[in-house]
Amino acid sequence: MFCVTLLALLCCGIFVDAGSIQARSSSYSGEYGGGGGKRFSHSGNQLEGPITAMRIRVNRWYIVGLQVRYGKEWSNYVGGSSGDLEEIFLHPGESIIQVSGKYKNYVRKLIFVTDKGRYFPFGKDTGTSFNAAPLYPGTVLRYFSGSSGSVIDAIGFHWDSYPSDCPSCGK
Repeated sequence: MFCVTLLALLCCGIFVDAGSIQARSSSYSGEYGGGGGKRFSHSGNQLEGPITAMRIRVNRWYIVGLQVRYGKEWSNYVGGSSGDLEEIFLHPGESIIQVSGKYKNYVRKLIFVTDKGRYFPFGKDTGTSFNAAPLYPGTVLRYFSGSSGSVIDAIGFHWDSYPSDCPSCGK
């Protein structure tokens, strides 16, 4: 089939430069959780740079809230106000390459794994398990989306290449 397609392109005078074909790099995992809450997306935040830190608010049962630092800028906080706020900082050039967790009607547990072998668990170990990872090699977590109200109702993970235009990022 490939030969027939290539032959058809050559006969029509259309040439494909193999060097101009880009490998796919973006993928999505999710959405994990329930259907409630108000939608959020950090798609615009990723333009500030890679994920460099996170604030996760947890209570006895749920992941309550989330705020992410992209480059040097913090996203808006999403979620509720109950529970304890925990903060993690990634090392320069360190990226999240896997997120697993549990959910029922709400997100109950999140475990972040980095390319430096570190992992950060948050929340309660009850509910349906999930494991999110990028589809393409060499890609990392670039931003979050989902829905929230008084807790994080649902969450999704967007994967892509580490930003190449970030000289202060250390990678």
